[in-house]
Amino acid sequence: MAPEKAGSIEALHDVLKNELAGRGDAVRSFRRQRGVAAFGVMTHNVLTGLKRIALKPDYLRARPKRLRFKIFCSPGKLIHHARRLLARVARQLTELMEWSEAWALLPAPV
Repeated sequence: MAPEKAGSIEALHDVLKNELAGRGDAVRSFRRQRGVAAFGVMTHNVLTGLKRIALKPDYLRARPKRLRFKIFCSPGKLIHHARRLLARVARQLTELMEWSEAWALLPAPV
């Protein structure tokens, strides 16, 4: 059981350091570096919860870079027309349906 745990910790450390801006060379002071690291850990926890609660099983092992390019960084335009705010997103209909299903699964206040 110990080798599996060590492998998961090393993978987590790799994601935090290389994909969630946890490198120490970008920040000079120790206090700022600690804040950036804490923010990276919180981001990792939110992404993990999102993957487990709302997204499809094929995203369960997705790294932050894949989530960023497939979900978060989608080209779109906000349109205000006839007292309504619309989002025009340049994605396929199947992807938009997956997003709406994921949104419905998230626990949100009503």
